Amino acid sequence: MNKKLQLALIAGGKSGERDVSLAGAKGVLAALDREKYDIHQYDPAVDLERLARDAEKLDVAFILLHGPLGEDGSMQGFLDLLGLPYQGAGVLGSALAMDKNLAKILYRLAGLPVAGWLMATPGDIARPGDLSGKLGFPLVVKPVAQGSSLGMSIVYGDKELAAALEKAFSFDDTVMVEQYVKGREITVGVLGNDALTALPLVEIITGKEHPFFDYTAKYTPGATVEICPADFPDDIRMRAQDYGLQAHKALKLKGYSRTDMIVAEDGGITVIETNTIPGMTPTSLLPQAAKEYGLSFSQLLDRLIELTLEKKQLYS
Repeated sequence: MNKKLQLALIAGGKSGERDVSLAGAKGVLAALDREKYDIHQYDPAVDLERLARDAEKLDVAFILLHGPLGEDGSMQGFLDLLGLPYQGAGVLGSALAMDKNLAKILYRLAGLPVAGWLMATPGDIARPGDLSGKLGFPLVVKPVAQGSSLGMSIVYGDKELAAALEKAFSFDDTVMVEQYVKGREITVGVLGNDALTALPLVEIITGKEHPFFDYTAKYTPGATVEICPADFPDDIRMRAQDYGLQAHKALKLKGYSRTDMIVAEDGGITVIETNTIPGMTPTSLLPQAAKEYGLSFSQLLDRLIELTLEKKQLYS
């Protein structure tokens, strides 16, 4: 009988997405095969010292942290120092994807279509016209290094823009303002290290009470409808999958990712952002796409752990 892998399940943390992280951990804990893994849980808010002490007897880590101090390279660097392999992107890829401004610069350098944007300063709260005069309305205001749409707004006038900037700066000291792109929201998952596979598209349709896929729409049961596989012509599907692969490569990612996009009425596709630790409940977007591809939730987790150990061999 093969020896079980000693797996550190890391969830919780200190970001605004702590509750989402802990909810995801419950789903992962239930789906992991106990014949293959001995599971040890750690909450970075209180357990970093214990994780460091235990590292030498652990084989692999599964990070289920979202937002700052978990998805931005911080935990990845800590685990690198401990010599403990983990799923997904390393320090560089995690940091690049978390910084929405740098990610958009890299997308553009890779030839991917992105919405026009400017970086805001706190002074723009008093002078919102400086931004809107260059970009026009509507505009999307978002903190650069937050997830789950925390601190994000869509605005249609300068008064709203000023309030949205103030809100965003309460979440982050770096804020971006980008042109709003109207269309159907989709997401494209990618699996693999060097050999990459693009998963089926998922379309996200928010209820009328939600102007966009915000935190409430993401995590309130029934607030959105998610369609997988999304109903698009083959040319759009293939282009979106190719963009997902290109975004994954441009950000130096490994293991898996999920890139959000907007498909306009004329078939144009705009790349929005990439998630390096996507939601991981059985009904989350990436697991839905994996299921359509042919991987159950448990099999998806196995595959991510296999890719982790493969990455360790390739890059150790």
